[in-house]
Amino acid sequence: MRPRTAAAAVLAALLLTGCAQSVDPIERLGKKAAQRVGSYGPTRGDGRPYRHWGLLAPLPAPPRPPARAAAGRGGPPRVVKRVQTSDKVVFLTYDDGAEKDPRFVDMVRELRLPVSMFLTDSVVGPGYGHFARLQSVGASIQNHTLGHPALRGLPYAGQRAEICGQQEKIRSRFGIRPRLFRPPYGTYDTTTLRAAADCGLAAVVLWSVSPEGDPPQRLRAGDIVSVASGEATGPTLTERTTKVLREIQRRGLTVGRLEDYL
Repeated sequence: MRPRTAAAAVLAALLLTGCAQSVDPIERLGKKAAQRVGSYGPTRGDGRPYRHWGLLAPLPAPPRPPARAAAGRGGPPRVVKRVQTSDKVVFLTYDDGAEKDPRFVDMVRELRLPVSMFLTDSVVGPGYGHFARLQSVGASIQNHTLGHPALRGLPYAGQRAEICGQQEKIRSRFGIRPRLFRPPYGTYDTTTLRAAADCGLAAVVLWSVSPEGDPPQRLRAGDIVSVASGEATGPTLTERTTKVLREIQRRGLTVGRLEDYL
């Protein structure tokens, strides 16, 4: 066979071999690269995202929530400090929206944390895009007023403007109308309840545990945990959440979605 003819034959064989190979992108990455792609997307280290976030074990999946009763019409929203449940769940809530830690978005996505964000428009400012990303990975967006005033004692018109105004702001930004409302500083009165009802809210949500409390409070099933945000110094929001998650695991609990229980 002539040299030019032999080269052509080798080239043809190589082309045929390449066509027979899989075009699956994971397979073409190679075995080691494929092992790094799991149900949570690309992960780090040994492929277990909970290790990356400082946990020794994955969070158990929450139990199936109870059927939610249909909301009545005309009455005030219920005020909730703890959820009455025998399920071994607690609920993670965050106020204001001052701290926009991008790693927190990754944490919520990779650990599938059902967190609830109570947002104040004057605090969030131009940062609504950060919370849209949180919403896209499973966080729920709820109402915490337009300007964060202490509502108790204010006239009805002022309270309604604060609450309904944030309902409309969230609707325009996220395409949803929140069901849950947290009054700033946890203070409210009967006027607050009337205004919240008139703005279409189903529950006024307080909290039973604050991790920054002194002395630290022991977690129990049904606790609504208020994780502080907006700290100028000290641990980040992600680091504070990791600390809470470790305590949740130590107590044999997991994280539930608050909206499923209210």
